[in-house]
Amino acid sequence: LNSEQRACPCCGVERKEIGADESWQVEYLPGHFERIHHVRKKYACPGCESNGENPRIEVAAKPETAIDKGMAGPGLLAYIVTSKFSDYLPLYRLEDIFQRQGFEISRATQSVWCGDVADLVEPLYELMADQVRASHVVATDDTIMPMLSREKCANARMWVYVGDDAHPYNVFDFTLSRGRDGPKYFLKDYNQVLLADGYGGYNGVVAGNGIVRAGCMAHLRRKFVDAEKAAPEIAREAIDLLRALYAVEKQAKDASVEERLSLRQEQSAPVLAELREKFLTWKEQLLPKHPMAEAINYALSQWQELNVFCSDGAVGIDNNVSEREMKRVVLNRKNSLFVGNPRGGRTAAILASLTSTCRRHDIDPQIYLTQLLTNLPA
Repeated sequence: LNSEQRACPCCGVERKEIGADESWQVEYLPGHFERIHHVRKKYACPGCESNGENPRIEVAAKPETAIDKGMAGPGLLAYIVTSKFSDYLPLYRLEDIFQRQGFEISRATQSVWCGDVADLVEPLYELMADQVRASHVVATDDTIMPMLSREKCANARMWVYVGDDAHPYNVFDFTLSRGRDGPKYFLKDYNQVLLADGYGGYNGVVAGNGIVRAGCMAHLRRKFVDAEKAAPEIAREAIDLLRALYAVEKQAKDASVEERLSLRQEQSAPVLAELREKFLTWKEQLLPKHPMAEAINYALSQWQELNVFCSDGAVGIDNNVSEREMKRVVLNRKNSLFVGNPRGGRTAAILASLTSTCRRHDIDPQIYLTQLLTNLPA
């Protein structure tokens, strides 16, 4: 207030400050581009140069860059990769965002840059894959990843392999089909526990080696939920028993592997035995083509795999950990629609592996990738 406004309306004496009210407001300043000018000075001997006697010119060392002869700095590359593979923004939207910020970068250029980044970090990706294969338990899942082809999109696949807590990495792998050759090649040296859904192709993956296949109780529960309208009483009783199994898992969430196994053998094993007896009884009561009979047949055909968690405390009761990671691919697929070719699928697998693992470690992918692309070229 000025002096006139501070004057007391009663006596005219200037009022004194007796305190202050404070308030805060959050503002957002949009991102911006910066052009960094690198100057590499050249040095030569004037005498030798003028006489033509063995002239030698020295040039200051060239700074290492993530992309050879590329104008994109590590921060810009990290932002593009993070936006597409962590925030699921398609490149055409990033093109519009960049244009609003004063610098147009075509989606084609961004796509090439993503491929270059994937080529640079591929050794790190392979190291992560080796670490996942060293896990006692590997959880896996797959989903369709459409790929452009001449007549129509081909149904290529994206697989995820989630390492255990001792090897905390999430690795994606792109294949041209859902055949067992993909996981069989990725897991060629693996011989421990594979946690997966009921896809029959995994039978060929685990055949003839030491891999133990574990099943997913969440898939089983889903079968009964889907068939609930056809036999509500059976569905209700089955789901109540499955709920009892998950109550044990909740109780053992923070327990050690040994304590969890002991608790499962004490409380979960009797529930599983009761569940199997009911499945056999219900199967005799239903027609073979009944929806609930199909759910029961699925359970009985997977029964050995579904019981593995009761003999190994490190194995999860379901495969939800890998299904959650596949949501990243589904969101990216919904926004970007497809990959252009096998190289694009490989790029997506490598960069999604890094951003997914960043999330698993609670690391900001923008900061991590900026540091990685700054240091890795050297």
